Formats: sequence, structure tokens, C-alpha cells
Amino acid sequence: MNLDDMHQMQTLDPQDMLGLIDRLPDQLEDAWKAGQAFPLPPTLPRIRRVIIAGMGGSAIGGAILSAYAAPLSDAPIIVWRDYLLPAWAKGPETLVIASSKSGNTEETLSAYQLAKKNKCSILAMTTGGKLAADAEKDGIALWKFNYAAQPRSAVGYTFALPCAAAARLGLLPDPAKDVAGAAAAMRRQQKEIDAGVSTAKNAAKRLAGKCAGKSVAVFGADCLTPIARRWKGQISEVAKAWAQFEELPELDHNTVAGTVQPKEVIERSMVIFLRSKFNHPRNNLRVNFTRKLFTRQGWQTEEVKAAGGSMLAQMYTCLHFGDYFAFYLAMAYGTDPTPVVVIESLKKMLAK
Repeated sequence: MNLDDMHQMQTLDPQDMLGLIDRLPDQLEDAWKAGQAFPLPPTLPRIRRVIIAGMGGSAIGGAILSAYAAPLSDAPIIVWRDYLLPAWAKGPETLVIASSKSGNTEETLSAYQLAKKNKCSILAMTTGGKLAADAEKDGIALWKFNYAAQPRSAVGYTFALPCAAAARLGLLPDPAKDVAGAAAAMRRQQKEIDAGVSTAKNAAKRLAGKCAGKSVAVFGADCLTPIARRWKGQISEVAKAWAQFEELPELDHNTVAGTVQPKEVIERSMVIFLRSKFNHPRNNLRVNFTRKLFTRQGWQTEEVKAAGGSMLAQMYTCLHFGDYFAFYLAMAYGTDPTPVVVIESLKKMLAK
């Protein structure tokens, strides 16, 4: 497909995934504002650890928060993508944020029930479903937001709501300026990569064109590790294409040894390196050398540099670039970016 053909783009995108991507800066600001008004659990003790229990699109915002908070918070904030909870998740000093956009994610519901049994402090974040019903029945603090689209497009909510909770609990310095700066940085970047910008001037469209027909791997370090995961998820869910992600420096201790074969895979692959000025200097040096190593072995590689003045701005501009890229890749494949038929089929199989 011609990525500058807006009529064909609209035909392939009847549920307007592009519009949701366009409005992410607004969503981030709206979610942050909403997070100032929702109720916190009453009579909370000092929170010493936070677990964000979620899957897929409902977990990625928590992963962004975990990376953002790592250099700022004395309390560890981790993401739990599974059933149950770790054994140490007990007592009111552990805050469990049950994050499920639909409210029906079975792994998250499992974690919620165990958190209740273990007498953890709990916040439920959802648009409804069983999680909302259970929280209301159990008297658990419920942050119920309105958002009708796919969970993966709610990444403003799934970050900003738990971030607001953490800030209000004193676990983070006030992030309001960082959130506003991230939204502003995304808007500036949009002027260069939105659908109305021609391929000749649009780096996200050009990257999609280079990746069409290839298996894609996305590598990130430090604050961009969850963003690399997000790229992988968007390539899979939006473009319906195979992808993987890995993180530096870990991949330099194993993955680089597997760059030799099979030649047929190497020829049909693209490796994308994400870079931020907020990465550890040694990790940015590793990006340089690791990319050279892959290139020498015959791999095609590209690099995307995050924009913005703060770490959060660079995380969100890099994420937003990846969302546009995945959408354009879907267009290149002639694929409707919204439905996830295989995921829904798997859910039906499990429900039986």
C-alpha cells in the first residue's frame, strides 16, 4: 500500500486506531487529571512496596511507571504478569494495584483475590467488568475510568492513574511537570510523523516500509526497556506481525552469540535499537558496538532516538513513534489494525 494514500488508510482502519494514536497526548493529560480525584484506600499505612498486577495493554503502563520510578522512589514498584502473587506480597504495607482495562482479565482477578486474602492494600483500576463488581462488593478503592477502545490504546490511563496514586501516597516527587512535558513533546513529534506527513519526510512511515516482510527485533535499555516491549506488542497486535524485544546490557551476554545463523532468518530480519540520552553512558556505548556487531554479521539495523527534555518525555515520544510505526506497518500489510482475532479465539478456548 502507498502509505500516503489517506483514503485507503481510512478503508483499512474502520475503527479509527489512527485517531486513538493521534489522541494519546490528550489521553495522558486527561488520565493524570482524573488520577487526582479518585479515592485512595482509607487509613493506609506507609506503603513499602507496590505491585501492579496486569496483562498486555493493562500492564505496559505499569512497566513504564516502574522504569520511571526506579531512580525516584524508595519503594519498589514492580509489574506482575501472572496468576496469584509472589509470596512476599502480604500485609497492608504492600499495595496491589489490580489493573485490567476490561475488568475481566483472569490473571489479574486471581491476583486481586490473593491480595485480598493476604490483607494487602488494594486499588482496582478498570472500566468495569468483574473487577469493578468485586471491588464495589468488597469495599475496595475503585478507580473506574471510561474508555471504550482496545486496552493497548489506553496506555495513557494505565500509566498516569497508578503514577498519580504513587505520587499522592508520597512514593514519588510530584510528576505533574513531567507528564505535561511528555504530552507536549509527543505533540511536537506528531508534526513530523502523523499520517498527513508524506513518507519522504516521515521517519515512522519509512521505517515501516523497511520492516515490511521482515521479522523485527526491538532492543532497548534502562528507561526504554518497557518501550521496546511496547513496540513488540504493538507490532504483534496492530500489524499482526512477528516481533520480539530484548534489553541491554543483558542481550550482550547471550543474544549476540546467536547472530551467525540461520542465514535465511538473518536476511529476512530487522533489528531496531532504541536510544535515549537518559540511558546509562555504558549502555549507549553498547548500542553503538552491538549495532556494529549485528551489521557485520549481515543483519539489517535501524536506530530510533527518543525526543524530549525529560526521561518521561523520551519514554513517551519513543512509545508514540512506535505506535505510529506499528500502524503504518499494518497499512503496509493491508491489515485492519484494531481486531485481535487470535487473542479472542484463545480466550474462548480457555473459557471452555
